[in-house]
Amino acid sequence: MKIPHRAVLPEEVVQTFAGLNEGDFLDCTLGFGTHSKLLLKAHPKIRLIACEQDEQALEFAKKHLEPFKERIHFVFSNFSEIFKHISHSNLRGILADIGVSSFQLDSNERGFSLYSDYLDMRMNQKNSLNAFEVINSYSQEKLSFVFKEYGQLHNAHKIAQSICKMRVKKPIQSAKELFEIIGKKRQGTRKILQATLAFQALRIEVNKELYHLQSFLEKLENLRPRDCILAIICFHSLEDKIVKKFFQKWSKNCICDSKALRCECGANHSLGKILSKKAIRPKEEEKRINSRSASAKMRVFYFNDDGK
Repeated sequence: MKIPHRAVLPEEVVQTFAGLNEGDFLDCTLGFGTHSKLLLKAHPKIRLIACEQDEQALEFAKKHLEPFKERIHFVFSNFSEIFKHISHSNLRGILADIGVSSFQLDSNERGFSLYSDYLDMRMNQKNSLNAFEVINSYSQEKLSFVFKEYGQLHNAHKIAQSICKMRVKKPIQSAKELFEIIGKKRQGTRKILQATLAFQALRIEVNKELYHLQSFLEKLENLRPRDCILAIICFHSLEDKIVKKFFQKWSKNCICDSKALRCECGANHSLGKILSKKAIRPKEEEKRINSRSASAKMRVFYFNDDGK
C-alpha cells in the first residue's frame, strides 16, 4: 500500500522507544500510521492506542495497519481529548507528531495549499470553524492578531487590511485568491514567503493547535503517567516553545521562588527527566529526501516509574 505521507524522524522515533517491551503505546496523532507500524514491528508485545482526528487518515491507517489489528485500539479524537477515552495506567510510551501531513497539504479539497481551489484547512472535517469563516468574518484587528501571533509576520496589520478591503467586494472563496491578495513577498531576509507564514497562522487558528497542545500537556501533568516516555515532534517555533517550557517545569525538583534563600518545598516535585538535552533534528539525508522535514524538532521526556 502506497503511503501518501512520509513520516519524519522515523529512525529517531524507533530509537527513542527502543527500550519499550510491553504495555500500551499511545500514538496521539496517528496520521497514516507509519511511526506506529515501525513500533508495532519492533515491539511485538505492545498494544497500540491509535488516536486521530482526521477521518480520511484514520480510515487509511486502519488498512495500513491491518496485520496488527488485534493489538490496536483506534480512537477518533483530537489528542487533547484522548484521556477521556482511554486508561493511562499502563501507558509506557506516548508519541505526538504535531504537524500537517503531505496528504492534507497536497489535497486540493482540504484547502491547505497556497494553490488550492478551496479555503478550508480543517484537520477534523466535523469542526464548524474553517479558513473561509476566519478570512471572511474575523475583524481586521482579529485577523491582524492571528497573522502576527501565529505567523510572526511583521506586516500582519497590512495583510489583514488588504484582506478586509478585498472581501468587501466579494467573499474570498479559495486559497488561491487569498495567496494573490497576500502576494509573493518574502519575510525579511528569509527565503520563506509571507503567504506561507500567513497560511500557517490561519491553519493554527482554524484548528486551535496551540490550545490543544497546551491542554494535552496540562492533562499529562495532572495524570502523571508512570514509567513512560513522551516524545513530541513540532514544526513551529511556538509549539516547540510550549513543549520546552513544560519539559523544563516537569524536570525541576525545587519549585520555590528564585528569590528564596533556601528551599522550603521539599525538592521532590520532579515528574521525571528530559532525555533530549537539545531538540532532535532530521539528518541532512532525510532533509534531502523529504524537504518538509527540515523544520521538525523532537523533544523527549521520561516520567518516573514512582509517579512522583
